[in-house]
Formats: sequence, C-alpha cells, structure tokens
Amino acid sequence: MREYLLVILTGIAVTYLLVSPVKSLAIAMGAQAAVRDRDVHKVPTPRIGGLAMFGGLLGALVMARALPHMTQVFIETKTANAVILSGALIVLLGIADDLWDIDALTKLAGQIAASGILIMNGVQLSALPRLDGGSLALSPVYGVPLTVFIVVATINAVNFIDGLDGLAAGVVGIAAFALFLLGYRLAEVVDIPLLIGPAMIAAVLVGICAGFLAHNFHPARIFMGDTGSMLIGLLLSAATIQLIALFDTAIAEKYLIFPLWLPLLLVPMVTVVPFADMLLAVWRRTNQGLSPFAPDKQHLHHRLLRLGHSHRRSVLIMYGWVGLVGACMVAMSFVPPDPPTWQALVLFITLCVAALGAALMVGVPRIIARRAFQAEVEAAAAGPGDRTRQHA
Repeated sequence: MREYLLVILTGIAVTYLLVSPVKSLAIAMGAQAAVRDRDVHKVPTPRIGGLAMFGGLLGALVMARALPHMTQVFIETKTANAVILSGALIVLLGIADDLWDIDALTKLAGQIAASGILIMNGVQLSALPRLDGGSLALSPVYGVPLTVFIVVATINAVNFIDGLDGLAAGVVGIAAFALFLLGYRLAEVVDIPLLIGPAMIAAVLVGICAGFLAHNFHPARIFMGDTGSMLIGLLLSAATIQLIALFDTAIAEKYLIFPLWLPLLLVPMVTVVPFADMLLAVWRRTNQGLSPFAPDKQHLHHRLLRLGHSHRRSVLIMYGWVGLVGACMVAMSFVPPDPPTWQALVLFITLCVAALGAALMVGVPRIIARRAFQAEVEAAAAGPGDRTRQHA
C-alpha cells in the first residue's frame, strides 16, 4: 500500500506543478475556451490542461518504475507501455481538437486507434463472467471489438460530463479510487501479489485527477479540454479491462460474491449518470434531426443548475452519486459467496436510503424555487394597495 500511496502523491504533485506552465502555454497558443451560450463560465479560460495530466501520468509511472516492488509490474506486463503510447496518441488528438475543433469522425478514428494500441500491448478482454458462474472465453473476433467499444464508450461518456468546473476530474477520480480499492481487495482475497497493473493505473489516475482538481474546481483557472477528458476516460477503461482479465473466475468465486462482475459493472455503475446523459443527448439530437455530436444546453449538469442548485452544489451532488455507487460496489467485495439474509437486507435498505437522499438533494431546491416564484406572482397580483394594507 505504501508504494501505491507514493505513486498517487507523485501524480498529484507533478500534475499540480505542471498546470501553471501548461496554462501559460495554452494562452500563448490561443487555446482558450471562448464563452458560448451553452457554457457556464463567464470569461475565456485556458484549456489543454490534459497536457499537465499526461505529465503527471509520466511522472507517476517513473516513480512506480523506481520502487523496489512495483517495478515487477513493468517486468511482467506491458501495462506502462500500453497507457503511455495510447495516452500520447489521445493527448495529441485532444490538443488538435482543443485548438482547431476537429470533426467527430476524426476523433472517433483516433479513439479507435488508441484502443488498438492498448490491445496490442495486452489490454484486452479475453473472457467474461457468466451469470451461472465460471467464465466465457472470448476469441479475438469478439474480444477485440468489445474492448474497442468499452474504451470508446468510456472516453465519450467522460467527455460528455466535462461541462462544469471540476466535474469530470472529480467523478473519474472517485471512480478510479473505487476501482483501485476493488482491485486491491480482489488481489488480497485471491492471494496474488498486491502490486498489479490495473491497481497501478487506477492509483495513477487518482493522483492526476486530484492534482488537476486543485486548479479546476469552481471557479476553474484552467480546463482539461478534450485533451484531458479523453485521457482520463482511456485510463479508466484500461484499468477496468485489465482488472477483469487478471483474475481466474473459478478461484475468485470461492471467496467473493460476483467477483468479476464487480469490476465489469463498476465503471458503468459509477458513470451511469454520464452514460445515461450521453445516450439521452444522442436520442434528443437525432430526434430533432441534428447530428448526435451537435452541442446543446440540455445535459444533466445544466438541468441541475436550472433546478436552483449553485455551480458547486451541482458538482457535489454528482460527486455524491458517484461516491455512493462506488462505495456500494466496493462493499460488495466484502460479501461472501453465500451472504446471510441480514446482509442482503442491510444492503437493500442502504440503497433505498441513498436513493431517497439523492432525490431530496435534487428535488428540494426545485420545490423551494417554485414556492418562491408562486409567492412573487401572488404578491404582484395583490397590487401595491393590498401590500400596503398588509404591512399596516
């Protein structure tokens, strides 16, 4: 655990320190986000902050390579090569998009190419867990396109939620931390070395998200841009895929309930809000005869602002949802294969209370705003004479 902490702290420090020079570079290159109708920022803000995150990734991996035990991960796998090469490609693609707004098909081609680099370096789904236990082996005919789909979908889901200050970095950081805990727990229970590739990627991702968030939380002084959102989406999907491929289902099922369903479902569950937001956006735009990539101001974070939440509170609500789901998924890794009834009951009650709390967080400001508006309407209808008599 100490080596993981060193990797996380290195990612935080390097990313945090690189943001200032990257910000100056962005201003010099003219890579600034202009104020548009669908945006929530009020002044032009430098972007390509993802370049600092990529520097944090490299710094954290250099630290990991220098550590006496974690260096074994580099010897036994191509994990570092996979994330560095694919990450470099996705960062170059993101910089081009942040500077010149490249078309959607070009970005998609670049994302598929980055997925191919991961696959060539061993980050690929080779099996899936079955509902009745055991695993289903996947030939490359099925494993390769499924891997590409997961990577591309995760990249674009993260990109879709990058609309409020600190939202994407915080959500992905929380998801990565949950994935790290889950990988560490699985390795501990199955009795394999605790220093594993997917947990290392997740730890690096936690560090670079935390380091960037210090500059990106509202009011943001720099944006990660597509350079950063695509990079962290790529890393999140790579850690998930490698974690699924690492464990033998037959062994893991002796100790845990749904052992390999947990990492497989963690990212979709944690990012269920951005994934749902992405699907609704595609449906909404195509239903209106627009391109699925056409921008609008109907994303979930925009709706939270219209409900009456402040910018920071909207972001914290999203953090709360993601943290809750991630905590529940990690907690499931502590449930034995044959859980007693009371454990299932406690889990059910926890989820119900959490759902109620989320509904209240979203709904209460709307009710308050509606009542305030109704009071203003009634006061206006009463007229100045009636208001004077009421005060008298």
